[in-house]
Amino acid sequence: MSEPITTAPAPPEYEKTVDSNSLEKGGVHDYVVQTPPNGRDHHYNLDASELDHVQRRLKQRHVQMIAIAGTLGTGLFLGSGEALAKAGPLGSLIAYMLVGTVAYASLCAVGEMTSFAPISGTFPHFAGRWVDPAFGFATGWNYFYTNAISTPVEITAACILLTFWDPDTSHQAAYTAVICVCMCAINIFGVRYFGESEFVFSIVKITLILLLIITGLVVDLGGGPDHQRIGFRYWKHPGPLAGAMLEPNHPSLDRFLGILSVLIQAAFSFQGVELVAVAASETESPRRNIAKAVRRVFWRILIFYILGILITGMLVPYNDPMLLSPDAGSTSTASPYVIAFTRAGIKVLPHIINACIFTSAFSAGNSFLFCSSRILYGLALRGQAPKIFAYCTKNGLPIAAVLTTSCFSLLAFMNTSSGATTVFNWFVNLSTVGGFFGWLSINITYLFFYYGLRYQGYDRKEIFYHNRFQPWLSIWGIGWLIFFILVNGFAVFWSFNASDFLTAYIGIPIFFGLYFFWKIFKRTTFWKLGEMDFVTGIPSMEETELPEVPPITIPQKIAAFLF
Repeated sequence: MSEPITTAPAPPEYEKTVDSNSLEKGGVHDYVVQTPPNGRDHHYNLDASELDHVQRRLKQRHVQMIAIAGTLGTGLFLGSGEALAKAGPLGSLIAYMLVGTVAYASLCAVGEMTSFAPISGTFPHFAGRWVDPAFGFATGWNYFYTNAISTPVEITAACILLTFWDPDTSHQAAYTAVICVCMCAINIFGVRYFGESEFVFSIVKITLILLLIITGLVVDLGGGPDHQRIGFRYWKHPGPLAGAMLEPNHPSLDRFLGILSVLIQAAFSFQGVELVAVAASETESPRRNIAKAVRRVFWRILIFYILGILITGMLVPYNDPMLLSPDAGSTSTASPYVIAFTRAGIKVLPHIINACIFTSAFSAGNSFLFCSSRILYGLALRGQAPKIFAYCTKNGLPIAAVLTTSCFSLLAFMNTSSGATTVFNWFVNLSTVGGFFGWLSINITYLFFYYGLRYQGYDRKEIFYHNRFQPWLSIWGIGWLIFFILVNGFAVFWSFNASDFLTAYIGIPIFFGLYFFWKIFKRTTFWKLGEMDFVTGIPSMEETELPEVPPITIPQKIAAFLF
């Protein structure tokens, strides 16, 4: 193959042709090669559009519900109690608001890039396409294992929630097996079944969080059976801020450390907000639907997370014995909402809340499994993972990637053994740090994307979604994410032990190890602004967007407003 390929406008001194001997080829496909006139450097772009066989089966309502509530899980419903105990009502609110701004910045960045190029591989491919192929390799594998090990974390949470009705721990292995089979089956049946299941689960989760917020507000204002008005009583006593108990002789510093300790908890609650972009290649009219979904995420964060945490801090004091019990954060009995409702005399809600939180844990694990399989598929398409993972069925299911990723769900059985619990907790911390690196990669990639588009004369306003606060949003995100990664394990320095230190910071050498492995092995270099390819393999508007049918009937107008 030696025919020239039409690509993005670039300075005239660069000639773009296909080189079948490309170092980045990896035995899978050809890449666009850009050769400067001096012949010193070779940069290789990634294009696998001809091998991408997934099908666009996710509809608008699926995408909107996944964006609104796709990854709402135990991190919010149960983790809010743990956050309240660690930092107090104001401290937990500050932590969630800060992490929420970073999550929003990351989603805006990946939403704009995905609206420009709705293809398989999503932001790991963008990182390799517009930053450095080695950076894309590290980003992809980091994000893959982050989501893959988050799946058994949510399965374990779902099994623990079942102890609310069946406290016999000898049944945990059986419950784990059933949940694993159901979760893997949904993904093996295909993206349409995944979309429908997440649509139903999202409705349940949204109903639950709205029920908790409204009922919590009613109880706080004295509308419960005991008619006791709480107000902001617990903000005055025991107070708005709790300490981390690391510096008891310095109360102000200890309260600040309490806020830091909640940042990781908050990050796990927000992890996965970018799922809607990962599903772009399997979404109908992806540019229009993803743009709509990203615009609504701001309100999702404000209402579900921030308002939810605010109400939590109004219902229960941070020194409540139930929050500080060994089981805090494990079952719904330790949820601040259940504690408050039970004391207010509302006895039926705990069972309903536990059932809904169980579906939330199942849904979050289901989403992580879907996400990790699509990332692995995208890596295989571009020669950065074994070719077998690029295999698709005739219905567009990347079956090899799904089956391989499903095997990670079996790690949940580790929590049925007391000896493996410590190792399993390592996975929990590792997944959170990996999530930080995923968001950091998104924002770094966006800066290259932003300045590359501007250098080559593209108008960002022509993209279906663009944010007027960019690139400042991504710069904000990068600064805070570097800080989060560095302070992730700060508590270990007050009582140092090797295992906790390794758990907190092993993600850093893993990411840079992946990066330098590919950089040295493939001899990659960073893309220059004029070399970035904004055309090859990217479908046109006509190829992806279906005609928009305006709603006519009242039910159609209601559906258009909601979805």
